[in-house]
Amino acid sequence: MTETPNPHIVDSDTLTGEMRPIRRAVLSLGANLGERLPSLQGAVNALADTPDVWVTGISPVYETEPVGCPPGSDNFFNAVVLLDTTLAASRLLDRAHAIEDAFGRERGDGVETNAPRTLDVDVIVVGDRRADDDNLKLPHPRAHERAFVLQPWYDIEPDAVLPDHGPIVELLEATDRSGLKLREDASLQIQ
Repeated sequence: MTETPNPHIVDSDTLTGEMRPIRRAVLSLGANLGERLPSLQGAVNALADTPDVWVTGISPVYETEPVGCPPGSDNFFNAVVLLDTTLAASRLLDRAHAIEDAFGRERGDGVETNAPRTLDVDVIVVGDRRADDDNLKLPHPRAHERAFVLQPWYDIEPDAVLPDHGPIVELLEATDRSGLKLREDASLQIQ
């Protein structure tokens, strides 16, 4: 994965004229409360409606057993979205949180770690950007060990490389995929 899909393509901000590179980003979507598929589709729609974001690929939907969630948690629906963006990684994360909030995601004090959620939008990578602060960690610190991220990502970009970890095909081979089920009856589209 490079900093820009084509380093010769640059987008300019229409207000300031500032030139910003277009970066490939990978986002993981998940939901295990409420209407799971409509929530994922709503997230795709919201991303596609975001200025300076262009959705370029959507994985198949997988149903996955919850990982690290409280006992009795329902299965997740998961998918991966590829996009090109000129947004800064921090602004893309802000947008992901706003989309989660719009779908009733609860977070903060009093919410159990890995609690069931109406929508989870994780920023996995943004070009070759690295970040390690309280708000943003890139690449996502646990993506390399999560089959529910790697399998859908592999389905739409089999030659992808997770920065600092290697080819996703090799990472996927090292993960436990037993709790992952392709949902051929569920799909997401760019609308």
